[in-house]
Amino acid sequence: MSDSNELKNIVKQKYGEIAVKSNENCCGPTSCCGSSDISDYSVFNDDYTNINGYVADADLNLGCGLPTEYAGIKTGDTVFDLGSGAGNDVFIARQLVGETGKVIGLDFTEEMLTKAKSNNEKLGYKNVEFKLGDIEVMPIEDNSIDVVISNCVLNLVPDKQKAFSEIYRTLKPGAHFCVSDVVVKGNLNDELKKSAELYAGCVSGAISEEEYIGKIEEQGFKNVQIKKRKKIDIPENVLKEFLSEEGLKSYKNNVEGIFSITVTADK
Repeated sequence: MSDSNELKNIVKQKYGEIAVKSNENCCGPTSCCGSSDISDYSVFNDDYTNINGYVADADLNLGCGLPTEYAGIKTGDTVFDLGSGAGNDVFIARQLVGETGKVIGLDFTEEMLTKAKSNNEKLGYKNVEFKLGDIEVMPIEDNSIDVVISNCVLNLVPDKQKAFSEIYRTLKPGAHFCVSDVVVKGNLNDELKKSAELYAGCVSGAISEEEYIGKIEEQGFKNVQIKKRKKIDIPENVLKEFLSEEGLKSYKNNVEGIFSITVTADK
């Protein structure tokens, strides 16, 4: 699973399947998409239901935090959501920027974009746009964005340094980002790292918190802050679907914890 294109294809396939199944009223907080996808289990997702702008049809239970909570989004801002999926965080950000701002969602899964655009048509927002594109090569102009947000997506990008480079490029001078993502404390074994399902579920691609923050600082960002840290407990019955008995034992012995962190930084 070391090939970048292979990793991207895995993610594209898995999230495309989730988008299609959601149209059958099958996914979401009470998902019935089948027991072979880590995203079916509500071990990562935070509760959005009481947040202003929440759209149930856009929530496919795929996040690991609430980046809009700490993003400092203001009326009139241009916000860019990376890996926007069905539009969950985009529509919440739209409530914050109001009529005078703009929100752009980026996703490389066509099925997700179709669902997001359908959701937006129902809402009638004229200042929301969904683009097809890769986070490592974003179709956005330099120095054009006030706030970049992302929710449990950068962990799925093979070249995370390139992703942060692109975030830096697109942000206006003095602008900032706020992302929620998954990091690991301890060592993931080879079996876990090679699991396609666990990669698509944001687990096997996780790096340490120190390495994650290091990549942000290396890119030149300032005032890097972890606003929230939450331990994620993956049920043993879920892990057993993806790991052998020996692999499960190794996981228990070598992984101190998997965490969701929400990070902000300024350009």
